[in-house]
Amino acid sequence: MKKKVCVFLFPIAALILELLPYGAVLNFGHPAEDGTMIYSIATYSYFDLTPYGYANFGPFLTAMLTCALLLFAVIFCIRGKEIFLRISRVLTGIAVFTSIMPLFLGIEVYSVIGLAITILFLIEFIYLVRNLWQG
Repeated sequence: MKKKVCVFLFPIAALILELLPYGAVLNFGHPAEDGTMIYSIATYSYFDLTPYGYANFGPFLTAMLTCALLLFAVIFCIRGKEIFLRISRVLTGIAVFTSIMPLFLGIEVYSVIGLAITILFLIEFIYLVRNLWQG
């Protein structure tokens, strides 16, 4: 039972953070009256397609992987087969990568919420690797 709860715990926490409108960040530049640039920051949910349209692909891909991960966690709880944990481990590893993709665009498009989501996926990945090793 503990194994089944732990498989759900971190992805659900990540999903809650992804639903908040503060995870994905976009910086927009606007010319000021004196000719300099003024930058404004806009934040979005991971499920919003606006950042995806501005080439910030990581948040939306991470959100989709979270949904897939939760689907396989449900299937694992119903069927109890280890193959679903192995699939979850692979999805979690990919989600760790996609959650740090905004850093490729610069630190200014990475939020504290994004960092928390990355940490949650890292913890989940370590748990799944450790759990599958121990059998």
